[in-house]
Amino acid sequence: MSAAHNHALPSTGNERALWAALLLTSTFLVAELAAGLWFGSLALVADAAHMFTDAAALAIAVAAVRVGRHPADSKRTFGYHRFEILAAAFNALMLFGVAGYILIEAWQRFRAPSEVQSTAMLAVAVFGLAVNLISMRLLRGSSADSLNVKGAYLEVWSDMLGSLGVIVGAIVIRITGWNWVDALVAVAIGLWVLPRTWILLKESLNILLEGTPQGIDVDEVKRAMRSIDGVEDVHDLHVWALTSGKNSLTAHVVHAEGAGPSELIDRLKELLADRFRVYHSTLQVERPACRHAADGCNFVDPRMSASEVEGHVPEHVNRH
Repeated sequence: MSAAHNHALPSTGNERALWAALLLTSTFLVAELAAGLWFGSLALVADAAHMFTDAAALAIAVAAVRVGRHPADSKRTFGYHRFEILAAAFNALMLFGVAGYILIEAWQRFRAPSEVQSTAMLAVAVFGLAVNLISMRLLRGSSADSLNVKGAYLEVWSDMLGSLGVIVGAIVIRITGWNWVDALVAVAIGLWVLPRTWILLKESLNILLEGTPQGIDVDEVKRAMRSIDGVEDVHDLHVWALTSGKNSLTAHVVHAEGAGPSELIDRLKELLADRFRVYHSTLQVERPACRHAADGCNFVDPRMSASEVEGHVPEHVNRH
């Protein structure tokens, strides 16, 4: 049975939801920043800064979806899908910068607390919470399949927690008059997002460095491939991700005597697709095994003489 496979894996899609979330977030960003400056609330300014990164993340996510649709060409044979990962890494770096700014500004506020209009602060935060919840609802469906959308979703999610913090802070200030609570909430918002930002950056860098995709054990893949009848050995195995959900694999497969290479490849591709969700695989079937060298594999049998090597044509099948 031929192992049919689809290179168009889970899309970075849901462009309509991204546009809707971007419109909501951008509109409230302007309102919250103006309110934070007008009413003297660093917590609102901090939340507006997170809103800014939300809006930037959503805008880049939309751009990544549109750019990712461009077909592959002779200069970019894999297409433009990796733009999504560059966008996710950029968003993570932006969040680190914003968190640093908020922490520095909060330190200044601790040293010299300023008066905060808690009632207005509370009203703006409640409205911001509603915007965050709507945006999260729009993005949740596609956040599991795309690091780009996941980055935007995490920023909206952290901003939702920020809005809750601002609400609590506004209530405390209104009851106690402790204006320094405003700076404390801003610090909490900044510190809360840092671990999640690091996770996003680490996942993005792993893909950019062509590391093994999350959830795939290379040793397990090799054992599974070797368990197929007719496979003597598997070597020169590489697994990486082009972008979120688009895993690729290359390997050299040594086949047993009498095993049909074409049928063997079909069975291996079916295994990789069904068990490991690897739909883009290139398998080189060979006999004898190629000899490993510092720069890769070749098909020179170490038992051959120099004259035999020169005229040797290897028996192999290389199918995409």
